[in-house]
Amino acid sequence: MKKTLFVFVFLLLGFCCFARSSSRTDSRDLQKQLLELMKDDTLGDASHWAILKKIAGSLRAEKDYNSLIVFLTDYVERNPEDQYNAYWLLMTAYVYLEDNAEKMAEYYFDRILKNYNDLMIKDDHGKEQSVHFLCLQHLIRISKTPRNRVLYFNALINRFPADVNKTELYYRLAKEYEKEGSWDQAIKTYKLFLSQDDASTIRIAGDADAYSYAKQLIDFSNSKKDWTFETLEALERAVKQALVSYNSKTLDSYKSKVNFFAMSWKQDENSSNATENFSMKSFMHGNRIHFNDDLDASSTPNEAYLRTWGWSVYINVWYLYFRKVNFPADPEIHGRWEWAGIYFGEKL
Repeated sequence: MKKTLFVFVFLLLGFCCFARSSSRTDSRDLQKQLLELMKDDTLGDASHWAILKKIAGSLRAEKDYNSLIVFLTDYVERNPEDQYNAYWLLMTAYVYLEDNAEKMAEYYFDRILKNYNDLMIKDDHGKEQSVHFLCLQHLIRISKTPRNRVLYFNALINRFPADVNKTELYYRLAKEYEKEGSWDQAIKTYKLFLSQDDASTIRIAGDADAYSYAKQLIDFSNSKKDWTFETLEALERAVKQALVSYNSKTLDSYKSKVNFFAMSWKQDENSSNATENFSMKSFMHGNRIHFNDDLDASSTPNEAYLRTWGWSVYINVWYLYFRKVNFPADPEIHGRWEWAGIYFGEKL
């Protein structure tokens, strides 16, 4: 059962600072007196906790981090039944954070989650917070291992659904599954993200195109993918042959069936009219279409451009855009090539 501990917090939780001593020596003397007082077996839990807090606050005020860490961890080891041990170890983790020792802080945050019951605390504004919730928030920020971050994101979503933005966390969790190579889980989680009411409008720091990315990935996952070619050379050859023979139906079949775009060089690929589909027939009829023998010099191992012209008196030049498929979820498709779009006009 969660217990409520009335404290003032240091950092997000914080430490209650001990009243300033006139000198370091005075502070040390008072710490010794408090330690002696703690030996009194008649002290109640509240008094015992208050003394510990004052000693910790005194050491923290002096920035004597080594002594503070030793004091807290030694106390927890000697008093395994103390109902507030999760709090003392949380203080320890915050000390390591303040001392820029994130690896050690991560160890203690994780240790609290795995070995100690949750504890409710009150901050300076009287708001209750879960120690486990605080630990998870910090672990997500400082942990560098995708497997661990997957565990932390899932814990936040499942244990504290009312305290987090599930839409954002689903997306970030899916990204961690990607990094871990767990593509089945990534696809499922992206679907959960897209199913949220605010998925199309949410703004996720560091990922402005979250919705577009997830939607394209899921749409591609659900498609037949039968328009892809094994190599760029095979795709280029097929498209050129369809242009030479004026076979618009075949040419249309080569276009990507997911997120194919047709836009100017200045236009945003995600704009509403950039993905409008159309048949090549209406633009080929009555026109003599030409293309360069070689792909554009700006082509890379993952993207290629074929300059063509003769389409229209308004926009004569079209660059056909080919790209390598990036879809590790399906090894048979990943690395193949697709005709992904058209850029209108000369390159800028």
